[in-house]
Amino acid sequence: MFTRRQFLRTSAALAVARKCSDTEALQAAANPVRITAVKAYLLETTLKRAFGVSISEPLDTRRRTLLVKIETDAGIEGWGETYPILGARGAITDQIGPALIGENPLAYRKVMKKAWGRVFYNPLAVGALETAINDIRGKLLDQPVSALFGGRLRERVPAYASTMNYLAGVEPEQLYPRQAVEHVELGFTALKMRLGRYPVKREIPIAQAVRAAVGQDIRLMADGNAAYASKGALAMGQALTELDFAFWEEPLPQAPDYAGYEQLRKKLAIPLAGGEALADRVAAKRLLNRGCFDIIQPDLALCGGISELLFIAELAALHSVQTTPHCWGGAILIASTLHALSVMADPTWGHPTHTPMLELDQSENPWRTQVTDISFQVEKDGHVTVPTKPGLGITVDEEAVKRFQIQ
Repeated sequence: MFTRRQFLRTSAALAVARKCSDTEALQAAANPVRITAVKAYLLETTLKRAFGVSISEPLDTRRRTLLVKIETDAGIEGWGETYPILGARGAITDQIGPALIGENPLAYRKVMKKAWGRVFYNPLAVGALETAINDIRGKLLDQPVSALFGGRLRERVPAYASTMNYLAGVEPEQLYPRQAVEHVELGFTALKMRLGRYPVKREIPIAQAVRAAVGQDIRLMADGNAAYASKGALAMGQALTELDFAFWEEPLPQAPDYAGYEQLRKKLAIPLAGGEALADRVAAKRLLNRGCFDIIQPDLALCGGISELLFIAELAALHSVQTTPHCWGGAILIASTLHALSVMADPTWGHPTHTPMLELDQSENPWRTQVTDISFQVEKDGHVTVPTKPGLGITVDEEAVKRFQIQ
């Protein structure tokens, strides 16, 4: 049964949705813009040195991403990004894209309904397309994407360095403490490492060495990348608790349906994080009802875009669960995630350490550093500034896109 607070919150959300729908209709009528083309670009690079997570076997030697470009008859274009897996490219080019030709991107709900229903759910495809639609909407209305979702609560977002991956030819005992110190010197006040490739008894001292290298004032997190069974996840989680780590991310397998997470969470004092593989709000609701996470991590490229991410964050807040989105892409995905984070409410009235954080990949990633005019570097106090120009606020270098494009 809903509490009064939940009822009022839901009623307010429905009222806003009705108002937004009316506003979109007026905007579309005043701006009869039409989508003329939907294009997908599969990009690939060969890594200078192979790297990966605990379950990367062998370590990755290549990196890929999938970009989407939507063109309009007004000469305005929008860009999106997603992961090139699970048929996303084919869904975009063969199914959803052709269905969007002739639609007005300002008729947001109509366009998104068509995108979701065209291929019986492909959230990876929809996530990229929704990002591109938002980019166009912002440019047409001369507003940053964050303004389309109610306006910002913050101009700058705290970020954590997603770093300390397993690197070919270097043992983690030497690599992790060195990288941790280097990223603190760059300005990061929070860091995440990968664990799970080696036995627990070997990797606990690695985590201890990282904590000793950066001191107690730096927030540390660890990602198990689904490498553990329940006993190993518990043992490592207990060790990380003693080292004052901020969260323990996805130590157990994601499939089937994050089995075992609610039992593990009850046994651990450290916050348990997960949910990067969530496809939509339905999956999120099911896992939240089960009590699987202290921190939920939807990825807007995986779950269908900013709207779906924000809906999941609201669901999580009703369960007193924090939202810290997963983000492992290039500058387009980072920009979209920043806009989402700028409008996402804090889960409590206090404790600024609970403010939603940006995951900022620090591995070799040309999609972050070479295909747009902004590469999103951390500032000296550990924050990243949200773009302020219309749309996503970034400019894509199409010549760079062509250099990396394959097939």
